[in-house]
Amino acid sequence: MFPLRDENPHYLKPFTTWGLIALNVVAWAQWQGFGIDPDLSRSICELGLIPGELLGTLPDGFRFAVSREAVCVVTDGSSWHTLFTSMFMHGSWMHIIGNMWFLWVFGNNVEDAMGHVRFLVFYLLSGLAAAALQVALTSDPAVPMVGASGAIGGVMGAYVLLYPRVRVHLLIFLGFFITTIAVPAVFMLGYWFVIQLLGGFSSLGATGGGTAFWAHIGGFVAGALLCLVFRNRELLERHPYYGWRKRSPERSWRRLR
Repeated sequence: MFPLRDENPHYLKPFTTWGLIALNVVAWAQWQGFGIDPDLSRSICELGLIPGELLGTLPDGFRFAVSREAVCVVTDGSSWHTLFTSMFMHGSWMHIIGNMWFLWVFGNNVEDAMGHVRFLVFYLLSGLAAAALQVALTSDPAVPMVGASGAIGGVMGAYVLLYPRVRVHLLIFLGFFITTIAVPAVFMLGYWFVIQLLGGFSSLGATGGGTAFWAHIGGFVAGALLCLVFRNRELLERHPYYGWRKRSPERSWRRLR
């Protein structure tokens, strides 16, 4: 299932969402060389989050390969900055395109519920929570973590809490047959979260690269909880699709815009 759009209007210009997408694209172009080595591998080594380097569990000078052409060397220095820089690094074109599309579909309405500055702080905190859980549960401390999906998981966790009944249009692949359906956000995002849980538990004890399922889970849960603090009730009360309760007839959640 791939989300195409939602039936959720927004009232604020989503400047922070646009800015975050722009920062990710600039990082992809400027520091990752549009996914071409050696820039891609160098950026993952230097700006990706390596759990063992962050926690000091890997010895200074420890070497490991991230590609056929590139080897990372762990340094005995502070790498706290990678908690933030890793949120803006990606591993491939599909990785960044998928993440930015999810941020575009769901980010504007969460920003609409918080305001620009609150949403930025919320996004970064969700990303930090995602990184923390991935670092805590990773089975291979030498595997770098990159991507915005942990922070975007936070956006999705907030979205399902704020707008559970809003319909999301999905692209569905059934073999050679492709169609679209519209389902409530709570169904689509709930299904996504269950898939992350299954992937997370199946990855326990595994080594090597792959999807950072625990980062997705940590971001989603953190986003749902942080939303309770960062939401602006004044902004939400003017929104026709907020919450579970049915709105007044002129602002019914069923009405499309």
